[in-house]
Amino acid sequence: MQTVNVNKLITITGRHIEVTEAMHDYVTKKIEGIHLDFPQIIEAKVVLDVQKDRKISEVILFCSDHITIQASTEGADMYACIDETISKIARRMRKHKTRLMKRYRPHHQETIRRLDEKVYSEDVLDHSMEATEDPEPMIIHRESYNLKKLYKEEAIMDLELSDKPFVLYRNARREVLQIVYRRPDGDYSIIELGTTL
Repeated sequence: MQTVNVNKLITITGRHIEVTEAMHDYVTKKIEGIHLDFPQIIEAKVVLDVQKDRKISEVILFCSDHITIQASTEGADMYACIDETISKIARRMRKHKTRLMKRYRPHHQETIRRLDEKVYSEDVLDHSMEATEDPEPMIIHRESYNLKKLYKEEAIMDLELSDKPFVLYRNARREVLQIVYRRPDGDYSIIELGTTL
């Protein structure tokens, strides 16, 4: 059995749920049982949350070489959520290792597409919603964001290793702010903010 990831710092937090000893042992064994030697896990944070009928498990792994891998799952059974989240983490770790071994470098024209800028008048926005329809309430969560200096290939890899919908970064070649995100067709797009730093 692999021992690379054993005895690492594993923090398990419960929200609206008491983390039992059995639950703690189950999560610990699952994380220690991830059979990969790279990236090496330095610290793991697990959040188990219960919201009405939904159970949510989130795992964040802090690994060597400043790699952070995260995944979350929600469902009706907490143990099933934990299993699925660990499976997602393992898949992402394997994908990351495979890409590094192949020295993956996507070609600019094949995987990165620029978005055409479109400008709409205020009339379009005003008439898009019927007068009788009330707008949906919006909940905004404030989060801190660590702006990294990355190559676009690294930004894509960072996006694939997390559940984030996009990655905002400073382009290491051109010193401009860019956002990379995954399109519905599976390709990647980059939005350039156009402001030099």
